[in-house]
Amino acid sequence: MAITEKLAEKGMGDNISLYSAPQKAAIGLAAVGVPVSASLGVYDITNPGELGRPKGFAQTYAEQGSEDRRQTGQVGPELVDRFVLGRQGRPLKFATAQEDIPNLTKKRYSNYMNYLYNDKGPLGAGIVKGTMENLEGVPEARIVGFPIGLQAAGAIAGGVGTTGAILRNMQTPIPDAQGVKRKPTKPPVKARTVALAGAGGAALGALAGKFANTMLAAEGNPELPSTYQYDVAKQIVPERTFNGATPEGELVMAAIRGYGPYKELEQVGLNTPEKLEQRRQELMQLDTNY
Repeated sequence: MAITEKLAEKGMGDNISLYSAPQKAAIGLAAVGVPVSASLGVYDITNPGELGRPKGFAQTYAEQGSEDRRQTGQVGPELVDRFVLGRQGRPLKFATAQEDIPNLTKKRYSNYMNYLYNDKGPLGAGIVKGTMENLEGVPEARIVGFPIGLQAAGAIAGGVGTTGAILRNMQTPIPDAQGVKRKPTKPPVKARTVALAGAGGAALGALAGKFANTMLAAEGNPELPSTYQYDVAKQIVPERTFNGATPEGELVMAAIRGYGPYKELEQVGLNTPEKLEQRRQELMQLDTNY
């Protein structure tokens, strides 16, 4: 993320300029790039079998119409989408997401979907917004669509803080007899040392953020379904069947994914993205698995 790079440059201070361009790139990659990208939730390094697909999210290039969208149909574009463009993908339907995240509740899922698609944030444009519970039950902020959790924030703080401390404490050029400060031919601390220290700081910061996530998730994870689920379900219109065979949920999901329009849905008032998402959440609360 460009925002992360700008924060890193500010935090590391002016002495980073003592290094060559390849050395600066290596320091930034070790102290910020790799640990932060691994902590954002855009990909899961523990899931290589599914090309790093994050828990609860579908593959972008899953086969059209497939029931299980955890498998991709196009490996190359999927890798580019995730690791180059930094795209997380869309959430799976509730039943499948719960297989990835066993403690996922319908209330949390519904709240997260509302946050993801309907919440416009404090600026009113969805550029910056946050929730105290993502699909895994931990806090998450989104900046221009990119997720940033406590683990990523910890990695940024640890990596930039450690690297910046080393660079700021390096001996700066001393004025010569004429009072002119001359740039040294090489920096006082090797780039490799700075990079390794930054990576270590980022790892510690990420662990601290992950621990905080675990504590928050433990506090907010009820062992039993909340009465909210049952109270709301009693007020929801049961799922309809169109043309005598097609479940309403299938048409709603197809419309959300960009297929359609479907006159059957329009006839019952489901004619906007907001109404479709609201109805999908209602169907999910009725345990239709959509």
